[in-house]
Amino acid sequence: MFRDILRVSSRTILLHIIFVVVIGLVISYAVMSAPDSPPVRSEQGILDLTQGHIRTNPVKLEGEWTFYWHQLLSPEDIRSRMEMGGQSDRYINIPGSWLGYQSDGQELTGEGFATFRLLIKLSEQDRNERLALRLPTIFHAYKLWVNGELLAEAGRVGQDKSNMTPQLATKLVFFQPESDTLELVMQVSNFYHNRGGITKEIELGGSNVLTVQTKLKVATDMFITASLLVIGLYNLMLFLLRRQDRAPLYFGLFTLLFGIRSMLNGELMFTQFFPDFPWELQFKMEYLTLCLGGYVITKYYECIFPNYVSRWFRLGSRIVTGLLCLVVVITPALIYTKMLMLIGAVVVLHMAYLMVGLAKAAMQHMEGALIFLLVSVVALVTVINDFLYFNEWSPIGNTSPAGLLIFTIAQLILLSSRFTRAATNEVRIAHELQEANDRLTDMNTNLEQLVKERTHALSAAHEDLRKSYEQLLRSEHGRKKLLAYITHDLRLPLSSMLGYVEAVKDMVKPERNEQYLKYIRDNTIRINHMIGELSFLSHLETGQVEYHMEPVHAADFLHRFFEQYELVVLDAGLDFTLDIGRGEDQRADFPHIEIDEQRLEQALFNLVSNAMKFTSTGGIIRLALAVDETEDPSIVIISVQDSGMGIPPDQLEQIFDRNYRYDRPSTDMKVEGSGLGLAICREIVQAHGGSVHADSDGETGSIFYISLPLYSIAGR
Repeated sequence: MFRDILRVSSRTILLHIIFVVVIGLVISYAVMSAPDSPPVRSEQGILDLTQGHIRTNPVKLEGEWTFYWHQLLSPEDIRSRMEMGGQSDRYINIPGSWLGYQSDGQELTGEGFATFRLLIKLSEQDRNERLALRLPTIFHAYKLWVNGELLAEAGRVGQDKSNMTPQLATKLVFFQPESDTLELVMQVSNFYHNRGGITKEIELGGSNVLTVQTKLKVATDMFITASLLVIGLYNLMLFLLRRQDRAPLYFGLFTLLFGIRSMLNGELMFTQFFPDFPWELQFKMEYLTLCLGGYVITKYYECIFPNYVSRWFRLGSRIVTGLLCLVVVITPALIYTKMLMLIGAVVVLHMAYLMVGLAKAAMQHMEGALIFLLVSVVALVTVINDFLYFNEWSPIGNTSPAGLLIFTIAQLILLSSRFTRAATNEVRIAHELQEANDRLTDMNTNLEQLVKERTHALSAAHEDLRKSYEQLLRSEHGRKKLLAYITHDLRLPLSSMLGYVEAVKDMVKPERNEQYLKYIRDNTIRINHMIGELSFLSHLETGQVEYHMEPVHAADFLHRFFEQYELVVLDAGLDFTLDIGRGEDQRADFPHIEIDEQRLEQALFNLVSNAMKFTSTGGIIRLALAVDETEDPSIVIISVQDSGMGIPPDQLEQIFDRNYRYDRPSTDMKVEGSGLGLAICREIVQAHGGSVHADSDGETGSIFYISLPLYSIAGR
């Protein structure tokens, strides 16, 4: 199907591009034109809402606000001025920066401080309702009073840089008007950024409506961010499994960069997770991801379509990107934020140049070029809109995360197709080599001795090739196994996350939205941890983990392990005991075992950790060591016993399988984990020539046994 699409004529390609652009413009116009609030604006600091009902129809507080430049006034100060007959005749349009505002014949810079005031007249229905204000990020510190009551603040407002602390945060504040007049007074200061003031819309409406809208925006941002991060990590793992192809490396880096950037924009999830994170460092991260985006996507494009990027463009891209990153790193935000349009122009130039190359590649029927070109148009439109929005030239909000998500999904399909084709070619080439070798063997059966010697050399070369091919197959098997694990284990949590996002969006149960959002966040963290464990397990199962075996005194090893994790178990509210059987004075009589100490410690900790999960507070975990000389050869047995809930006897043979997970329905204990610990433990123990099994009556706890052969000098 893709080949048929790529064989279209250049005119059809042009029509596709025009169609995508037109659809994008129509959608943008529809979003811009669709009124999400009554078209009302304030005039001379007064907003009349007596004809509306903002409880169900929130409004954006746009229009003229009273403006007190270089004055930090409280509501009491303003009231005193009015009683004395003082009246301000200065007004400023909100949303909008005070940068460039004419005051006393001079244009204001972005640095400074001011007080804003808006008087709102409410309808009879709204005066007794519980209302809310949704506050966007305001550059860069503020205090807000509603009817004389201080309701919100971000950072610390000051009259100079030394007395001001910047902070970016979105807030939702609630209040009860109890009168038909609403007075908003806001102090704002900025000495760190190129622009200062209220540059985004403040929304006023019913508390329920604004709460739902805010949670929906947060859920959408979290879904997009989680998707970008998971796709980025997935591609980086593909590169680790197959390092010959660098396309997944650059694509994974690009997706991770913009996944991080999406946390720094919109609802500012990064600030919500890390409220004390330094403001300057947060801004540098945001600008660095933007500066690096164009260069990284150019490197990715080179891997997909080599020879379509000129040497001079590569050199120029590297120099310009390096200079921009250097400026962002060494200069304060007040300087590098003035370069936003320059950075945007560089990013758009990168994308425009690549799109010209993509058009040429599509006309030459390069595989994937047309799809790449179409999704690049979508991404470019969203990125351009973001630059216009952050410079107050576009009414459409932050759209680049959604555009980049569409872009990354399309690229994921393209990379998957490349991997499939590469794997098919490898199998075909190996099959052809095998057939060629068979024919050569048949042709040289009856030749003279010299020919036989040369045939022997050829067979040796073939054997090396076969070993290399088998090694390649093992690596490919590990990759496929990891992909199968990830596909199997991530489908359910991702589908569940999507279901909860849809539940929040469709207002299925609004009272449980907080629980849904927490589940989405926890599931994202669990997926990241699960990917690491799946990767390690696939390496264990395909023999890609190296073991450094050496003889170790069994009792000393177990004693060191006990001391290392004793506090961990005790902190969990459990007793932890060690029993080496023969007593401390006879510990030296225990034999040696040949192990990789680090790997075996990991397996043993998985058993202890598993026991901690299924043992209630106040329980006991017992670590024991014994020697069984009845076996031939003799073995050392390490046991981990707990007083937890136990395991049904009919399930003891299944607990070490990767896909097995036991949750007893009759208990309220919540057990978190990926269920991979016991499978990893079994793989490590078997690699040591030992075995692991469990014993339980299903009621009074469980015992896990690790059996290892004794180290014998004579047997080596």
